[in-house]
Amino acid sequence: MRFLLILLFSTVFSLQGKEILNEERFIIDRKSGERFKESVMGDSALRFAYETLLGRSLWGVLFNSSFLSDLMGKYYDSPASRKKIAALTSIPGCRSEEAEFPPERYASFNDFFARKLKAGARSFDQSPETLVSPADGRLLVYSGLKTDDPIPVKGAQKTLNDLCCGKLSADSSWAVAVVRLAPVDYHRFHFPCDSKQADLPLTVKGKYHSVNPVALVRRPDLYVENTRQITGLTSGVFGTFYYLEVGAFGVGSIIQTSVPGEHRKNDEKGFFKFGGSTVILIFEDNKLRWDDDLLKNSAAGMETLIRCGERLGSSR
Repeated sequence: MRFLLILLFSTVFSLQGKEILNEERFIIDRKSGERFKESVMGDSALRFAYETLLGRSLWGVLFNSSFLSDLMGKYYDSPASRKKIAALTSIPGCRSEEAEFPPERYASFNDFFARKLKAGARSFDQSPETLVSPADGRLLVYSGLKTDDPIPVKGAQKTLNDLCCGKLSADSSWAVAVVRLAPVDYHRFHFPCDSKQADLPLTVKGKYHSVNPVALVRRPDLYVENTRQITGLTSGVFGTFYYLEVGAFGVGSIIQTSVPGEHRKNDEKGFFKFGGSTVILIFEDNKLRWDDDLLKNSAAGMETLIRCGERLGSSR
């Protein structure tokens, strides 16, 4: 059995470096307003796992435990993984020039993957009345959701309150932002506004499905099924809200670098090790209005390419 698992790992890992342009998946670039095709590292592996009978028959081995993700994580933490950095930096959108150090300075793939930004690489919106993106990624926003609404993915059965483990009041409606990170993105996540954190995040153990749209078509409840961490926060402007980090296939760890206490807008909260990942923000709907372009794109089912620190909306 161990041999078969190692063979399976080797097969999936060999596909991770292959990148394919999906003809059907488009993102809207917020800065230019143009649509572009998403370039995905490991797209062939995803399609094998989610779009073939053999791949789906292996879900129990691939995604129901952390074994394979942990195994991949150990490799990506090792010096032997440095040769994979070049494959990642060659994919459009990686922006390795923003990294704190040149790619050759990093000791392992995960060391580069969880890179910090160099000073001055970004300009962050500092207005206290605006909410900013907690991470780089592809964004969908929703307004007026009820606690018993399915988590906003087509075909989902699990509810928003399932996602939050019953923490949401049924008397309120909710504004939700889903930021999907791809491997090319900067993988540290930040506080979207001045916030007070009373407790450590709640860790919810679960599965390790990919969060890529290829996977969401076949497994629309994966945000609720996957391992995740939930942090309750309070803002003087935006009220009480919830901040979730969702793990995924290949994510060795969700690392929290912050502790309970007072946090300033754009302060670092933590980072993901290798793999696609997602950050979800949940606010009371009467406290926040999303920017019109984000609402328009999301209503059309189109993700918006967003960068950490960019404005998402403002207080009502």
